[in-house]
Amino acid sequence: MSHPRSTRYDSATRQLEKATARTAAGARSAVGAVAVLAASFGAVPPVSLSWLVPLLAVHLALTAGFTRVWWRTELVPRRLVAADVAVTLALCLAQRFLVAEESLASGASWVSGLVTMTIILAGISWRPALAVPVGLAVAGAFAAGVRLASATQDVVVPTGIHLVQLLAIVMLMTLLRRSSAETDAFLERSVRAEIALMVERLRREDQLKQVGSIHETALHTLGMVGLGTYDRPTPTLAAQVRTDLAALEKLRDTPGGDSAPIALDALLDEVAGRVNGLDVRTSLVAETVPGDVAERFARAVTEALANVALHAGVHEAEVVSTRRGGEIVVEVADSGRGFDQDRLPPDRFGVRGSILDMMRSLPNGGARISSSAQGTRVSLWWRP
Repeated sequence: MSHPRSTRYDSATRQLEKATARTAAGARSAVGAVAVLAASFGAVPPVSLSWLVPLLAVHLALTAGFTRVWWRTELVPRRLVAADVAVTLALCLAQRFLVAEESLASGASWVSGLVTMTIILAGISWRPALAVPVGLAVAGAFAAGVRLASATQDVVVPTGIHLVQLLAIVMLMTLLRRSSAETDAFLERSVRAEIALMVERLRREDQLKQVGSIHETALHTLGMVGLGTYDRPTPTLAAQVRTDLAALEKLRDTPGGDSAPIALDALLDEVAGRVNGLDVRTSLVAETVPGDVAERFARAVTEALANVALHAGVHEAEVVSTRRGGEIVVEVADSGRGFDQDRLPPDRFGVRGSILDMMRSLPNGGARISSSAQGTRVSLWWRP
């Protein structure tokens, strides 16, 4: 079966988070390494080694953490960002023990570079409600540290620069997040529309098969009568007419709209074949269900497979359908890293909304997710 397009998008919000996290982690690693070198070469009186060495050691440990995040292309842990903010605040307030007077006078000390990086990192990692006060605190601590080191030093210009940096990163990330959210909403609607089109196509194929069966039965019988094959009523003709009438009654009584029957196995097989970056094995029993039920199964399976591709860290999954105790059961399984449902972030709406809530809102339907370090299994069911 050909699958020219994917029924699932890779979340724009998720891609934004990954891209900005890796960029920020890489930049923080580079700036942190340069800061260590600059601080080491600039360690001349009145710099105190008893202050500089332990603070640089902590700073270097944080830099190694950011390097690991960059190397493994992970999201930046919020506790790592919080630790970086705390260390930067300490460095700012202790500048009189860490920075030579010449560097303070030029306004280009290694601590100043870290302040800029910390403000940018906070703006990327956190929402404005938290990023703005943190950025203001860091900028204020830098100004206070400079004044503690030298009461005559100008702090207006560097503070203004830091505030501009804070405003710029917050505005930029706000626009990017808003755009990615709008993109996700558009793509989600596109996914739903494409699945609906798949359902409609399968429904029409089923109708064409029924029309074809009528062509092969009723029209064939009428043709034989018209050609004189039967010159008088016979038991064979009467039986054939009854069969043809039953087929016509069935076609007439077939409900329309969302309740029209759909081959669930064909729909799920097509959905499984359209997932990008994932090898999906299928074992599907032949089942025919109402169109609205088929569409819900398809959307839930689509979301489950997308979660495997994005979060499980594996390239294989399995979709199986069976009948158990009168219920139609569809399961999506993988052997990747699991997750704790109780600790899902609020923006992970797909698991709650597109799988659990959607299937549970279906009369006689339901869903369950079991996950551990050995993998995840999504179970969906519906009782006719």
